[in-house]
Amino acid sequence: MSDNPPEDPRPRPAYGEYATPEEQRAAIREPAPETASVPSVSAAPIVEPARPARSGAARPARATTRAATPTRAADRIVTFALLAYGLFTVIGAVPQLWHFTELAQTALDLAGVDATFTNTAQGDIWGPVGAIVYILGWLVTAALSWVSVSRGRISWWIPLVGAIVTSLAVTVCLTIPLFGDPALIAGLAG
Repeated sequence: MSDNPPEDPRPRPAYGEYATPEEQRAAIREPAPETASVPSVSAAPIVEPARPARSGAARPARATTRAATPTRAADRIVTFALLAYGLFTVIGAVPQLWHFTELAQTALDLAGVDATFTNTAQGDIWGPVGAIVYILGWLVTAALSWVSVSRGRISWWIPLVGAIVTSLAVTVCLTIPLFGDPALIAGLAG
């Protein structure tokens, strides 16, 4: 018989696999919990009791190190780029909506409708209302996007949904004076 022990068929442990809890904490720079006695290396591992899940669903585990936390840099760039585009759109649209009578007449001329916009009373009300809706819609969208980005959530979709909802609301505001104009309706019918 030889003095060499038989080869073990199991794979060798990876680096740090047999590290003690103190060595693990030191490696990740986590302070040791305040306890009355420090467990020895030969002590059994401490197992925390399982907590019951609230509302039937378990919460996802949080990242324990900064390196494991996703940065979502691309999502932030896209989100803020969409917000910037929306801001330029709002800045360009608000002066036109504030003078809605001129905007409506220009739109009729470009569409080739042979009519004059005569519903200036409603246009003077609903144009500024549409401008205010545009501004408030962008502000709400920017606030929701900021909160979502600061919490580390995927946020690129918020400016898109905000733009769609705001545009629909502004379209309703502008449709009221346009289709309330008898001259426009006669021009479209004839």
